[in-house]
Amino acid sequence: MVQTPTRTAAATELADLAIGTIRAAGCEYGDIRICRDRVQNLAARDRSLSSLSDNVSAGFGVRVLWKGSWGFAASPRQTPEAIARVVALAVEIAKASHLTQQEPVRLAPVEAYRDTFTTPIAIDPFDVPVDEKATLLLELNERLLSSDDAIAKAYSFLRFSHQEKTFASTVGSLIEQTIYRSYPSFSCTAVANGDAQSRSYERPPLNVGYEHIRPDDLHAQVERVAAEAIAKLNAPEAPASGTADLLLKPSNLYLTIHESVGHPTELDRVFGYEANFAGTSFATTDRLGTLQYAAPWVNFKCDRTQPAGRATVGFDDEGVPGQDWYVVKDGRLVDYLTDRETAQRLGRKSSNGCAAADSWASVPMVRIPNLGLEPGPDGGSHTATLAEAIADTREGFLIDGVGSFSIDQQRRNFQFGGDAFWKIERGRIVGMVKNLTYHAMTTDFWNSIDAIGPASEREQSGTNMCGKGEPIQVAQMTHACVPVRARNIRIGRDS
Repeated sequence: MVQTPTRTAAATELADLAIGTIRAAGCEYGDIRICRDRVQNLAARDRSLSSLSDNVSAGFGVRVLWKGSWGFAASPRQTPEAIARVVALAVEIAKASHLTQQEPVRLAPVEAYRDTFTTPIAIDPFDVPVDEKATLLLELNERLLSSDDAIAKAYSFLRFSHQEKTFASTVGSLIEQTIYRSYPSFSCTAVANGDAQSRSYERPPLNVGYEHIRPDDLHAQVERVAAEAIAKLNAPEAPASGTADLLLKPSNLYLTIHESVGHPTELDRVFGYEANFAGTSFATTDRLGTLQYAAPWVNFKCDRTQPAGRATVGFDDEGVPGQDWYVVKDGRLVDYLTDRETAQRLGRKSSNGCAAADSWASVPMVRIPNLGLEPGPDGGSHTATLAEAIADTREGFLIDGVGSFSIDQQRRNFQFGGDAFWKIERGRIVGMVKNLTYHAMTTDFWNSIDAIGPASEREQSGTNMCGKGEPIQVAQMTHACVPVRARNIRIGRDS
């Protein structure tokens, strides 16, 4: 959606007023985010539409830095009077925070930018009639339920969001951004003999328009998903314990990347600023450059410029431009995810642009950007397609999709499940099993990788539900990756 001159002018006027007021209050830094967020969710359960919401939230948030202490305040009222009141409140909060200050906040420098960014889309999802979307969901559910008597439940959803954001700061930046996101998925549950097993399919959550929904693709997956739910229901249980070689599809691997590489390298967690939701990290700064995080042929790269990535933006919520960088290079920990405050403390000359807030009423914090596993190079000794890796595996399991997971507060020790599991014997898939989990220490797991898929098998899997902070904030990010094989990983049964 093209921003209208009227909206831009109004937002600019309020932003200029806020920045002038912040400067007059004697703050060394300040910024304002003026946002309008629209989120539409549709969900169908069995043969009826179970939920429909289309909500708009609008307002602004002001941050100020006064004598090295933060203050933040927000309001849904976008008026000059509200600007004056909220800036004064933010300054008052900063002065109160200063009374207990242990160390003044310092920020890495950032240039002033006056720019715009809009997610490229072909079809505005909010222009598509709701009844067309609802009909798609009900058709998918009907086909799932009619496919076999064993399919007892069907569920499907569509999620869309549209954000307009104006950012201005005392540095001199004025940035307008418009972000679109789309996400479809469906699942079914097969029931028999006192057991129930589910199977799901999703087109990954991405920053694109309605063209991402692809009804033809969704319909094309129905028969397979239903059949695999039934096969999973009738499959033998996974081994109760042992070790095995695992072949992990991107649909499963992305969550392992998220939890065991993304969160441990958030620098606010490393410094102990953020310790909620299994917070803090083993990847401390004294190990930067020396920690053998993964096998030498494993590379993890952040990229906030990735086309369609869920965390792709022009600028973060501190006015730092989107960029790309390695967190793990040739298996070694080489960098972190930073905002301006943590970058300065680490001695960096600039932030790598990971500050984000989930609404106008939230304080920006370090969030995982698009963070992906680099494909194996063509001709590389550890590069193998999924088919080649299966053929080269004497005994193991292939895992697709996500399931239960847990990880300790330092992000060292984890357990992950999946959505579907197949047993491999002598280089061939011989059938499904159910309720499998795998367990490992983070660095042991990533050092066990001996086969990495090529670029042709890269998928943009990711999440739209990453929780962090108190009050909790929810963020989205893509973890583009390829299939891998991990050797001799401890396995168990999901009870």
